[in-house]
Amino acid sequence: MTNAHHSPDPSSWFPSPPAPAGYPAHPGAIPLYGPRFHQDPARLYREMRQQHGQVVPVLLEGDVPAWLVIGYRELRHVLSNPQLFARDSRRWNAWDRIPPDWPLMAYVGYQPSMLFTEGAEHQRRAGAVSAALAAVDQFELKTQCEQIADSLIDAFTGSGRADLMAHYAHPMPLLVIAAMFGLPNSEAPGLVVDVSATLNGGESAMEAYQRVHATMQRLLDSKRERPGPDVPSRLLAHPAGPADEEIIQDLIVVMTAGQDTTANWIGNTLRLMLTDERFAVTLSGGRRSAGQALNEVLWEDSPSQSSIGRWATQDTQLGGQRIRAGDGLIIGMAAANADPQVRPDSYGGSAGNHAHMSFGHGEHGCPHPAPEIAEVIAHTAVEVILDRLPDVMLAVPADTLVWRTSIQMRGLSALPVEFTPGYVTGRG
Repeated sequence: MTNAHHSPDPSSWFPSPPAPAGYPAHPGAIPLYGPRFHQDPARLYREMRQQHGQVVPVLLEGDVPAWLVIGYRELRHVLSNPQLFARDSRRWNAWDRIPPDWPLMAYVGYQPSMLFTEGAEHQRRAGAVSAALAAVDQFELKTQCEQIADSLIDAFTGSGRADLMAHYAHPMPLLVIAAMFGLPNSEAPGLVVDVSATLNGGESAMEAYQRVHATMQRLLDSKRERPGPDVPSRLLAHPAGPADEEIIQDLIVVMTAGQDTTANWIGNTLRLMLTDERFAVTLSGGRRSAGQALNEVLWEDSPSQSSIGRWATQDTQLGGQRIRAGDGLIIGMAAANADPQVRPDSYGGSAGNHAHMSFGHGEHGCPHPAPEIAEVIAHTAVEVILDRLPDVMLAVPADTLVWRTSIQMRGLSALPVEFTPGYVTGRG
């Protein structure tokens, strides 16, 4: 998730042979890439369910076989049984088919972060992170969010036009997280650029990741000398005694996971409120609330579409499919949210219902209280921009908006808007 370069020994890779008996047989496997998946995943999920049921044979890029779990109950079963469906990707039986430059390596290459730890080790690491996040004062957090939102809007309010993804939704979560980390203001802009480069992949990703790592190391060194009311200081003082490299890896996980998901949650919510007449009839009143829009997005257009993955520790059955030891499973959060067995009316009843899978489930779900922190950031971002730019509207037809080509994230490439130019009126 954070780095494409911590992966099994490259000496074990060789050109992909025909799948031997240990791989999934995969009759009728459906490609989990290409325009159909990226532009209209909901329709594809419905077709998958009709053809294969709740556990679907799929092919990842490069036609690598895996299973996509789209049934709500089946997904809860997988996420609730880490002994059977484990997180350490080194178990995968398809590693001999994976080239070192595989586009999805960032999500599956083993790294020494809490993402890939299991059992008592995971509980120790995730427990320390949860405790450090739980100490965040949410009233102070909301004030910081308002100030950061205002400063971002101040930078473009005079122009009357903006791309709300590039200029607002993407930088905001990371700037808030940098404040939670006690990062000096001078380092925050560079961190935003480097984390974005790491998440986007490509030739510059490794160098950007190394700079992020170096920034976290400097931050940890400074907090050891001068502790403060921030997440790194709390991790250094935690009774679990995490090592420096463990803290650095886990800070990077918190940063990257929190930035990408929250940014797309903001962007998807703004798109909904600017295109759906229930929210956009008038921006001065008579529309549903930002809170309702944020929750609806988690059900209907979740930024967390799917996650690679889990790996079966032994042969088993799931949703009528035979799963072999070492098979890779993809966690289909967005598809499970639309499972008609738990939501007969897929577009109704989501208001006030927080049983969605968008934050995961089980011991490898988002650590408490990360979802609450993300909601404060996203809710504040949406409310502040609608308050500051009351006549904001899309600058292009809604059907021309382009979605990112990502297997894990559902988010817009850009959200161009126009509005009456305003004044710099920051809140402090």
